[in-house]
Amino acid sequence: MCGVAGVFGVQHAEAQVAEILFAIQHRGQESCGIATRNPRGNITSYKAMGLVKNVLVEEVLARNAGDVSIGHVRYPTAGSSDIANSQPHAIDLAEGPHMAICSNGDIINYGEMRGWLEREAGFTFKSDNDAELIGRLIAYHHVVQREPIEDAIRKTQQELKGAFATLVILRDRMFAFRDPHGIRPLVMGHLDFQGDGAPPSEGTVFASECCGFGIIGARRLREVAPGEILCLSRGQPVTTVSVVPKRKRHCVFELIYFSRPDSEAFGERVYDVREKIGACLAAKDADIPGGDDLVVMPVPDSSNFVALGYAAAKGARFSMGLLRNHYVGRTFIKPSQKSRDEGVRQKFNPLPGFFPGKRVVLVDDSIVRGTSLRKIVRMVKTAGAREVHVRIGSPRVIGSCYYGIDTPTRNELIANRMSVAETADYLTADSLRYMEIPDFDRVLASRDDFCFACFDLDYIYPPEQFGLKTNVPGGRE
Repeated sequence: MCGVAGVFGVQHAEAQVAEILFAIQHRGQESCGIATRNPRGNITSYKAMGLVKNVLVEEVLARNAGDVSIGHVRYPTAGSSDIANSQPHAIDLAEGPHMAICSNGDIINYGEMRGWLEREAGFTFKSDNDAELIGRLIAYHHVVQREPIEDAIRKTQQELKGAFATLVILRDRMFAFRDPHGIRPLVMGHLDFQGDGAPPSEGTVFASECCGFGIIGARRLREVAPGEILCLSRGQPVTTVSVVPKRKRHCVFELIYFSRPDSEAFGERVYDVREKIGACLAAKDADIPGGDDLVVMPVPDSSNFVALGYAAAKGARFSMGLLRNHYVGRTFIKPSQKSRDEGVRQKFNPLPGFFPGKRVVLVDDSIVRGTSLRKIVRMVKTAGAREVHVRIGSPRVIGSCYYGIDTPTRNELIANRMSVAETADYLTADSLRYMEIPDFDRVLASRDDFCFACFDLDYIYPPEQFGLKTNVPGGRE
């Protein structure tokens, strides 16, 4: 999972991009970077390992100033964790790096397309990153095949299989496009000018989530449509170059876990979806009686609104019994199990004197490996809870994701190895209940528009068709 941001036609666009990236830092904490078209029409870039506020400091932004800029925050799902795989990537089109590109998602025919470019065009890759592949495929069609840049992007979009929400800048234009299924989010907004007559393209902004717009004073316009290619040129309105959609298959895990609650994604308000999930879970729990000793408590922060929805529907007390250290990142997206375990110990602490004698409904967004939640349940019981009933705001995760979320191997997924009862025993929970896929008919406007592959193995692209493996992270060997 990653996050992208872009600003077109605004002085000091690089600073605006950095602010958006800071707002969507939750989407990737490993590395970040920007690329900017400067006043001379050249593209400069900078990227490094680390957080936005530590990497994109004032002197870096000053060296990469301009009126068009894109940026990226990354956590690795495919490709190693190093600077070579950080984004944006600069791509040579003719006489220099005239294009920069950043993207969110995973390309599942990566190996096939990269091998083809290496053989047919003699291209040399500098990374193992999907965004570089997208850029070099565009370059092949544009430079080698002499296709207009719009046609080069269109052909690239049609040849790729997988998830991509992509921003591209050239010396004179900017493009934004999504995969035909709209798996990953990409939203467009506008920085309003004070009646200065600026044409519609100038002040246009893009981000993986609209929660990044408020920090720069932009207003949300709409999502980039699945399969859509948008072109932005100086002095011209935003133009739709092409729309080649297929059946919508939005990632439901964006709403369950990844997106910030104050975002809108795929036509849904994230916080509203999570509250509805909580209400659905509460409706299943007629066997848990109320009482003054019953408290509903989230594993903060992604399940806060799920727990709020549960407590409201149950008529039970909502409490924050676990205190979170916000200087520890999201443990789900840490690159190793050891760092995830260390993150749990550093991240949560029980509220002193709160738990003795209480029955706790502990709400979490999902269970992937189960190791972190087991530590949390034990922590709550050690603190004095009489009962701990675990409620999960997603169905059982039984399959790997190949479209940009790190659920790497089926043999690591606890729901793929254990029954619900066995999982409850492993967690040391008094009971365990999940959302079921049909429950989302009560939560989403149209469940059929969403991908549930990690819950039901109904993949958009069958993994075995592309030689993807279930026993290696990201599906690649």
